[in-house]
Amino acid sequence: MTTEVKADRRLTRRFSTWGIVPLALGAIVGGCEGKHSVPSGTDSGAATDSLGAGPSNEQRAQAASTTANTNPSCVAIQPFYWEIGDGSRALVGGTASAAGATSPAANTLMLIASASKWIFGAYVVELRAGKLTANDLAALTMRSGYTGLRYASCIKLLRANQDAETVHDCFVATNLTGTNADFDSSAVGKFSYNGGHFQWLADGDLGLGAANNASLYSAVSAQLGTELVFSYDSPQLAAGIQTSANDYAAFLRKILNGELRMRDYLGQSAVCTNPATCPDANYAPIPSSESWHYSLGHWVEDDPAVGDGAFSSPGAFGFYPWIDVSKTTYGVLARHTNVAITGDDPVAVESVVCGRTIRKAWSTGTGQ
Repeated sequence: MTTEVKADRRLTRRFSTWGIVPLALGAIVGGCEGKHSVPSGTDSGAATDSLGAGPSNEQRAQAASTTANTNPSCVAIQPFYWEIGDGSRALVGGTASAAGATSPAANTLMLIASASKWIFGAYVVELRAGKLTANDLAALTMRSGYTGLRYASCIKLLRANQDAETVHDCFVATNLTGTNADFDSSAVGKFSYNGGHFQWLADGDLGLGAANNASLYSAVSAQLGTELVFSYDSPQLAAGIQTSANDYAAFLRKILNGELRMRDYLGQSAVCTNPATCPDANYAPIPSSESWHYSLGHWVEDDPAVGDGAFSSPGAFGFYPWIDVSKTTYGVLARHTNVAITGDDPVAVESVVCGRTIRKAWSTGTGQ
């Protein structure tokens, strides 16, 4: 969900299926900075069959499947692939597809846009062994003042040029309003959702400026695990990854199992994000009717009315991964919608609404 401006006409056709657009539907109502709080009455879905408490996993699976295929919010975004699992495996999932439509599968490769942010956040936490610097925190909670990056400015017409482009090249690239490296001193300390924060940190403090797509993958996977399968389509830390639901799920399972330090950092240093109610926020791409926080490269869905405390990182093309508030289950809703590079599009929010409904069905054992 990276902020975009209108693209050059020469790029529009080429990148109409790749560009990330702003979901300028308002902003989030936030609270003060700190670890998120879980809404009262939240059902973590952690009850087990062996304890005889709550619905059985078979009931949960049936409820989630029914919801994915019949709930109006999910029918509206079909086709998609989805799954829910725990630290060892997928527990339920499948394709949800309207008649005649071809649905992506678990192993379908797709650009995941802002779902890349969670991977970068986990990378930084691993690289620092959990000891984050002030710059790390400022960047990962989007308060560094680097708010000018535009996704399309780092996408090249020629594949060879795109593969050769470096993190630094992307950071200093020109765009329709200036350069990606433009610094806004008035935005320092204020939440402003933009990929420039991550690009600045990677180019400078993390020493990744010379990394192209291939070497960027090597650096990130060296920290997160070389068994994880993904690639960088462009050297953008906040939005450049291509992967599948199956492979992203493997990343989430590593978090659940504590194989990655991110498990203990979910929701940490979370900041408020709604400019209308939070004096330390400038821009957020989430509907103003909901109140979320932003943590280290991921959202905390802790709206008092409809939130369940889940951690997530929805992308502009519709890819939506999450971990539930109890840190016992993960979920992925995978789709790639061909959105225009200009204007606003609520693709990511649509996936969140459907995914949240599936998550509730699993938690309660009741179809939604």
